[in-house]
Amino acid sequence: MKKDHIQNKIRTLRFFKDEMTQKQLADEIGVTRQTVAAIESGKYSPSLELAFRISNVFKVTLDEVFTYDLSKDKFKKK
Repeated sequence: MKKDHIQNKIRTLRFFKDEMTQKQLADEIGVTRQTVAAIESGKYSPSLELAFRISNVFKVTLDEVFTYDLSKDKFKKK
């Protein structure tokens, strides 16, 4: 199930980091390539710790990697 309210820029960040592969990123953050692919495609939301590891690899803040669209959140108070 795709989580439309959580988006990320991992693919773009990998491209600008010498076209880093999913496998290279996975090795740096301690997960499988499949996990990186699932996060990139929005099929899996990383733990907070893993999100920080990802942002540290690219030397950017969390909100430069992940964005949260509150308007699509089903738990949003009306």
